[in-house]
Order: sequence, then structure tokens, then C-alpha cells
Amino acid sequence: MSSKIYVGNLPYSVTDSSLKNNFAEFGGVASAKVMMDRDTGQSKGFGFVEMSSAEQAQAAISALHGMSVDGRTIVVNLARPREDRGTSGGQHAAGFRAPNRVDVGYGTGGYGGGRY
Repeated sequence: MSSKIYVGNLPYSVTDSSLKNNFAEFGGVASAKVMMDRDTGQSKGFGFVEMSSAEQAQAAISALHGMSVDGRTIVVNLARPREDRGTSGGQHAAGFRAPNRVDVGYGTGGYGGGRY
């Protein structure tokens, strides 16, 4: 079973390949990805590495957490599952739905009318 590792506070000069090379000395690296800003194309300063086994991941975490890279102390730990941030803007899994307010809608104080 593979283990995913979060790597934070990375210098902006770190690339996918350099991240992979740094973790390869601790075992097989299935993937290494530095997260990039979609608008600017610049590094966000963190990334994820997927190791082949939990033992290799723990060895990498123990050795690299708190290490200084280009003057920045990096954070290395097991990645947490992505949290569900919910929906916004009225979007719902079942499609668009109105907000849960009783005073929204025509003739009830919402758009186009007030309470009668």
C-alpha cells in the first residue's frame, strides 16, 4: 500500500523532479507533485509525494521533517484526506437549489415583491 506525504514550506525553486529525487533515497517514489498556481504558473510552496510503502514514507518523514532547504525549514508529514468544503453559490449535488430562506421568492419579500 502506498503512502502519501505532504511537503510544505518548499522554496519556490523546487520542481516535481527535484522533489522526487530528494525522496528517492528513502525508497520507491510512485509520484511527486509540486502544487502550482493555475493563474500565475508559480509554485504554491507545497507538494505531495507518494511512496511505495508506509515504512519508506515514515523513514522519509523522520529524516526530512525540519530540514532546511534553500533557507526554508520544510514540513514533512503524512497527508490528511482532503476535506469536503461543501458547496457554494446555491450549487448542490442534486443541482441548483434556492437558499434555505422563507422570505426569498416573488411575493414573499424577495425579488419583485414585499410581504403583503
